[in-house]
Amino acid sequence: LAMEVQQSLLPKENPRIPGLDIAGISVYCDETGGDYYDFISVEAEGHPVTGVAVGDVSGHGISSALLMATVRASLRQRASIPGSTAQVITDVNTLLAQDVEYSGDFMTLFFLLINTRQGSLEWVRAGHDPAVRYDPATDSFDELKGAGLALGVQAEWQYESQKLDDLSAGQIILLGTDGIWEAENSEGERIGKEPIYQVLREKAGANAPEILQAVFDVLKKYVQGAKSDDDITAVVVKIES
Repeated sequence: LAMEVQQSLLPKENPRIPGLDIAGISVYCDETGGDYYDFISVEAEGHPVTGVAVGDVSGHGISSALLMATVRASLRQRASIPGSTAQVITDVNTLLAQDVEYSGDFMTLFFLLINTRQGSLEWVRAGHDPAVRYDPATDSFDELKGAGLALGVQAEWQYESQKLDDLSAGQIILLGTDGIWEAENSEGERIGKEPIYQVLREKAGANAPEILQAVFDVLKKYVQGAKSDDDITAVVVKIES
């Protein structure tokens, strides 16, 4: 029952947004988990901007699923009200910390806004792994970094946003949880990031669902049936012309 409830909170399908090709998926190692991803439309200067959120709650099981649902609700509600990206995440953290600050529970989050009209990216990184951007035109990778505590750790924390203005057609952005990079084979060896980067390079001409599938195919081949003890979530965004 908990699994059904949580799965209903994840996106039912990949969004169809002009100028963007997007695909996402969460695979839990238990019936319920703490990984989260979402697509949220945000108003910016009178125009809709695409928001992508990826998060990872500490631990697994029903308690993590409940915390994931709480953050989802808070983020969606706060993102519907005017305010900067940094203020949105700051307010979500303030509310969450009031409930979990003394429990030791927390959630990392990466919240990305994609403005195709301006060709820009804006993001807040709350203790989460940086998103990765690949540009086939220059065969270059860069990580969308930034400082910030995980949500729920400190109620007074003030988050800051980062921004890039060089978005162009063909670029690929991968947002994920650490279950991707930390996937282990039967020898206990982690896959790391380089094999994933190679997938983005080799599949740069494919669409977002195909790139996402290729990432999971590489993970499956690497672990060779070894049981995963972490959830895996990934979102691929490809910029279209």
